[in-house]
Amino acid sequence: MAPGLKIDLSDKKSLEKYSSAFTLSDMEIFIFPELFYPLVLANIMSPIIWSWRDDQWFAGIENKSFTYKVNRIKQFIIQNYVFNLDLATWGLTTKGRELDRFRDFFDIDLLKQSNALFGYEGDKYYFDIDIRKHFGLDKFNTDVIPYWKTETVEAMTAFRYKENFSTGAGECVSLSALYAAAMFIVGRIPLEKIFLIATPLHSQNFIIEKEGLITNNRRIVTRNMWFNGTSLSEKARRALENERVTIVSHISGYIHTLYEDSTIDKDAYNHFSAKLREFLTTDLTDLIFINFLRFKSKYKSLFQYRCECSGKQRFIALEKMFEYEHSSKHNVSMETRALLVNEIEGDEFHLSPLPGKILLNDIENLFTGRKGMKLDEFRKEFAKLSGEADRSVVEEMFGDLQNFIHTDPRIPSDNKNYISNVIPEISVSQSREEIIETICSLSDRSETAELALYIYRDMKKINWIPFVKAAIERNPICFNDLNGKSVKEVYDHILTLSDESIYGAGRLAQPDEVWNFRRGDGIEKAFLLADVIVRKNPAAQITIKIDNDMVKMESDGDNYFFRSSKSLRKLIRITQKGYESSDLA
Repeated sequence: MAPGLKIDLSDKKSLEKYSSAFTLSDMEIFIFPELFYPLVLANIMSPIIWSWRDDQWFAGIENKSFTYKVNRIKQFIIQNYVFNLDLATWGLTTKGRELDRFRDFFDIDLLKQSNALFGYEGDKYYFDIDIRKHFGLDKFNTDVIPYWKTETVEAMTAFRYKENFSTGAGECVSLSALYAAAMFIVGRIPLEKIFLIATPLHSQNFIIEKEGLITNNRRIVTRNMWFNGTSLSEKARRALENERVTIVSHISGYIHTLYEDSTIDKDAYNHFSAKLREFLTTDLTDLIFINFLRFKSKYKSLFQYRCECSGKQRFIALEKMFEYEHSSKHNVSMETRALLVNEIEGDEFHLSPLPGKILLNDIENLFTGRKGMKLDEFRKEFAKLSGEADRSVVEEMFGDLQNFIHTDPRIPSDNKNYISNVIPEISVSQSREEIIETICSLSDRSETAELALYIYRDMKKINWIPFVKAAIERNPICFNDLNGKSVKEVYDHILTLSDESIYGAGRLAQPDEVWNFRRGDGIEKAFLLADVIVRKNPAAQITIKIDNDMVKMESDGDNYFFRSSKSLRKLIRITQKGYESSDLA
């Protein structure tokens, strides 16, 4: 173990936290929010995203505008990574198993109130979508929940080796961390401007630049896009409209809705809070009203539009105009409405006003000469023009309009006990090597830096016990697939896998990463075999001797040999009582 590292192996909470750095399940990040931003730092330490700078796609990007940068990064991510949230990639666990892990240092009742997979009922939204059916969990008993491990950039990129994938992939938390690192490395956006936002079912980023920017899975959402009423904005709005934000993570630290202590810089958090609220609020204008009608389709039927065709007035139902948007590059908004009208078939128009429908032209005239209008003022003026429209529907529409133009994000209260901590000060002007040196130099006094080394898997600088614990206890997929084979058959099959590791020198993959991507260094293959043996026989005693290129694993008198190129030397013992790690003499 490197000198100065703070991990206390005798403390259950500390051991669980540091072993979680290798599996990074949604549950683990919820319990240990201090893991979130170190994942971003681990991705920044990785050579993968730095190699993007040399891609022709990003040629000259350092001299481009913010908008250009984020769009190039977005398109690159869309082309090279897909969203993946199946149950088969990282396997399943149970509520009971996870509760046993954390009950000694976390209020389990609070967990059930705050985590969607533990019966979270904080919003009607979850009843509406039937949360377990939504994720394919309805085929299992109610105790079963997914691991949903957050992938490092190496694991995301390695999906191209997995069957039925042609590119990289990752779940929403992985994509958040990938976007944050890419914005820093390729977009040259300081980490101080990048905030990670986690809700019970989603993760996205808010970047404080210009009017603000949200990254949402593989997409980006500008403030204009948030209010444009399209299906993309509808999906982007879903989490902040329906869910409580549990964690906001930043280079300065984190704030958690359930924890009294917070490590995030208070001024940075207040700045984030103000900017996010600005992003989620807009003035009411004629354009915003049209966008709202696009967003809430049930209110389109209230309106008709009057236009002039061949010198004569014609009338058309507004929902019919919106239908034509789907096959046109033009839309109902004022700027291109006339062009859209020209594309509409003549028999869609009527010579007389449509009974019972409000004339959109009159409503839009209310905004003439104004930059914006207060909702109450608009409501009063609207009532004078609404004619025979159903009053209850109109009232419901105004309630939805209020929610459309203003989302009040349920972020953690700033009334916390703020604890100062040492954070790595890294800048966009530094090289990868300089950033790694900065993080390593702080690892003895900065938990953020130390956890970054664990997530980065730099085995020469970290204690191996958390890695071993995660490998043996939280990698179910490989055993599920290999359970029917004898240990000898498993060993022979593992030897047929590619010897290429998805991680660089001195860094190690977990067993399910080796199995999912069908490749691994000899050390990684040894842990894969050890995982299968222990799951077959929990009382098994295993010794793994790693001596540079030679890896020898012994279990119950049988020896298994592997070759390694990781240049590591270590002796690992795995028993039913626990795990031991020591340097080779």
